[in-house]
Amino acid sequence: MQFFVHCFDKPNHQEVRLANRAAHLEFIKANIEKVLIGGPTLTDDGQGMTGSVLVFDVADRAALDVLLAQDPYAKAGLFSKVEVSVYKKVFP
Repeated sequence: MQFFVHCFDKPNHQEVRLANRAAHLEFIKANIEKVLIGGPTLTDDGQGMTGSVLVFDVADRAALDVLLAQDPYAKAGLFSKVEVSVYKKVFP
């Protein structure tokens, strides 16, 4: 199943994001076969990161929840909210 995941950073947590970014990117690389797209959401001027958007292809919601809990950003308490929706890709 495919899932659209929108993670919202807690306010004033840019330092937490930056301190855990290398570990997060290594985590994504280690699970790249499950990641269809991913990247940060940005401030209006494009200079600051405000969250993350990812689309995963995993067996089910339980597998997604396990994966998300292992992300260094989640372990560091970066996110104020994580929204998950079942997703269907229609366009390339």
